[in-house]
Amino acid sequence: MSEIRVNKLIDEAGTGAVELTQGATLPSGKTISGAGAISVTGNVTSSGQVSGATGSFVGNVSVGGTLTYEDVTNVDSVGLITARTGINVVAGNTSIKGAVEAVNVGSHSGTILTLDTQLGTVFTHDLQGKAVGLVSITNFPASANSFHTVTLLLNQNSAGTGNTTAATGIGTNITLTPTGVAGFTTAALVGSGTTVTLSSTAEDIDVISFGIHYNGGTNTTAANYKTFVTKNGDFRLG
Repeated sequence: MSEIRVNKLIDEAGTGAVELTQGATLPSGKTISGAGAISVTGNVTSSGQVSGATGSFVGNVSVGGTLTYEDVTNVDSVGLITARTGINVVAGNTSIKGAVEAVNVGSHSGTILTLDTQLGTVFTHDLQGKAVGLVSITNFPASANSFHTVTLLLNQNSAGTGNTTAATGIGTNITLTPTGVAGFTTAALVGSGTTVTLSSTAEDIDVISFGIHYNGGTNTTAANYKTFVTKNGDFRLG
């Protein structure tokens, strides 16, 4: 193997760069450094990590794996953006067009209906053979002073008897399980009376709205949460 030791390379005319007609190979652990730029008109392929302080692209960038980035000024997508752990907007306004709220079926066990807010904030439940005595709302964030709304559409059974009793009615006892916090039972506040009573007419629809206010205090303390419940109900075909 031959070795050439020089400080600088220049083309034969003495005015430009040399051409590596067969390419070049960098041994492991070696780098290319300098204050200038690298200009490539073809493709750049790397089987390892590429790192840099800044980058500018005038064409398209295609990523076959996962693209991770921070402190991005603007994101303009013509397709779908999936945010797996949520979106945190800390300033400015949020404008959303064509938003669709997913509707989920509540999880029923015994007389407990669980509404998991990781799935969404609108739920349905058919009372046919599945009476509800207690509603459990889970996995809502409790990291700052905040208000969370959950909507439940209840379909009365064929006899109109799938109602909750006054002692354990919707609005009297609510189990809250914020993200990362053990669940606790609290009494919800209602507009009048002590509970929310469902329609006793067969196949009626009741729309129950739960509002949870967390005051930003210790998130394991039940007193730092207030739950409100209202009903718009007795809906049926005329």
